[in-house]
Amino acid sequence: MIRYFLRMGIEQFAKRYNYDADYMSHVVETSTMAGVRLSLLPLYSQFRGPKEAQDVWAGAMLGSTQEGDCGPCVQLIVDMALEAGVPAEQLALCLQGDASAAGDVGLGFRFSQAAIANTPALEEFRAEIDKRFGSAAVTAASFAASSGRIYPVLKRGLGFGQTCSNVQVKQKTIQVPQHR
Repeated sequence: MIRYFLRMGIEQFAKRYNYDADYMSHVVETSTMAGVRLSLLPLYSQFRGPKEAQDVWAGAMLGSTQEGDCGPCVQLIVDMALEAGVPAEQLALCLQGDASAAGDVGLGFRFSQAAIANTPALEEFRAEIDKRFGSAAVTAASFAASSGRIYPVLKRGLGFGQTCSNVQVKQKTIQVPQHR
C-alpha cells in the first residue's frame, strides 16, 4: 500500500514538472523504506524560510544544484522557482555566470557556491542574508546549499545520470556550464 502511494506521488511530481523521475521509481521498487526516506527529503530541501527571502533560497538551491548537475535537475529547480514567482531574469543571469548582477537570487547563488567551496566570501554573504532577512533565511539558504546536490549525485550513483542539456528560463534557452 505504501509503495502504491509513493508511485502515485512520483507520477504526479513527474507530470507537474515534465521531469524524468525514473530514478525515484527505481528507488521505490528497490526498497519501500528507501522510497519513504526519499519522499521525506523535501521536508529538508524545501524549507524556504521567510517569504521575503524566497529568492535567496531559490538562488542557493540553483547554485547547489548546478554544482552537481548541468541539465535536468537544474531545469527542475528553475521550473519550481518560476512557479514560486522568482524573477526569470535573475535566474538566467546566475545560469549565465553573472550572479553578482542577479539581485537576491544571485546573493543566494553566490552563498551556496561559497558554502560548497568553503571560500572566505561565505561570511560576507551569510552576514548580508542575516542582516536583510534574518537567521531563518540563513538557515533556508544553508539547507538549500547543502541539499541541491543530493538528487544529481543520487541519480548518477543509481546509474540514471543524464548528459548536459540546455535549460529553459521562460522563452530563453541557456547552456549551463558543467562544474565537475
